Amino acid sequence: MADDKDPSVQHFLDLIRASRRGKFKIYIGMSAGVGKTYRMLQEAQTLLRNGVDVKIGYVETHGRKETEVQLQGLPVLPRRKLFYKGKELDELDVQAVINLHPEVVIIDELAHTNIEGSQNEKRWQDVMEVLNAGINVISAVNIQHIESLNDEIRKITGVEVAERVPDSVLEEADEVVNIDLTADELVARLKEGKIYAADKIGIALQNFFQAEKILQLRELALKEVASQVERKIELELPRGAHVRNERFLACISSNHETSKKVIRKTARLASYYHSRWWLLYVQTPREDGDKIGLAAQRHLINNFKLATELGAEVIRLKQPNIAKGIMETAESHSITTICIGKPHLSLYNVILSTAVFNQLLTKLATSEIDVVILS
Repeated sequence: MADDKDPSVQHFLDLIRASRRGKFKIYIGMSAGVGKTYRMLQEAQTLLRNGVDVKIGYVETHGRKETEVQLQGLPVLPRRKLFYKGKELDELDVQAVINLHPEVVIIDELAHTNIEGSQNEKRWQDVMEVLNAGINVISAVNIQHIESLNDEIRKITGVEVAERVPDSVLEEADEVVNIDLTADELVARLKEGKIYAADKIGIALQNFFQAEKILQLRELALKEVASQVERKIELELPRGAHVRNERFLACISSNHETSKKVIRKTARLASYYHSRWWLLYVQTPREDGDKIGLAAQRHLINNFKLATELGAEVIRLKQPNIAKGIMETAESHSITTICIGKPHLSLYNVILSTAVFNQLLTKLATSEIDVVILS
């Protein structure tokens, strides 16, 4: 009887599943109104004219006339009706898409949170189901909805974005396309009433649609797409032509806010290098379950969950000496870069105060392991 855990068997099974899976294209923009939905519908019209079986699974035009014109003549699938808090609302009907099995389906607003009672919590999870059914998907998302960019987006806009998409979803994409406008072009579209209704334009100009914010978001979008293009190029190079060996270890303490930043920034580094990464929490006797507060325990669990969503493997190690724990983990997992927080962190202070700190530095130096202190 074959061993279900045989790596060669699993590899072949993965190849079979990959060949059956639908292709995934994502349009990325720096903000609402750049024209992502418009471009998706333009592409759908082109596909339809060329005899491709394309369907509109879910598109939100937001009342924009240019976008509504592009929707004309395209086959639109009925949405699933749900009642929530006394109102009838609609969602993407995932099962209808799978049953009809078109060649291509357009599913807008990748970061959308589904209505309570839906099979999946998030629309990106719906999209994964459709892809796994062998259907090609074209979707769209704004740069501010990418999970690992959450801290940077908050600094730029002053807004905590609630609906976020794990970076791993973008890594699943076969093609990522940036829909780009200059800051002046975007503001002009806003003033012409092509993005929001007239009564919302003034507020938008005072808040989100300011030139300096738009420029920073534009830069993030361009960098993200460049990173995804680089990933695609590397994947398509002949085997052995170029191999990355970067392996990152994010070290966190029970400090909630700092740990979140370390997790997200390490995830960005790992994403840039298309590398594996681990999250390490060294639990000293002073931080046993009965010695830290419930809030700290809850934050730790949330940080473990965040790291897992961003692609990390979580290691929780009981060790009285934090520096030794880091050193042992780095060795056992062939880590190339260790990421820790700023010097004011309790973790950093603990490392400095330990007798093995010099041993740690010496060992890291001989092993050619970098230490990155994240701001």
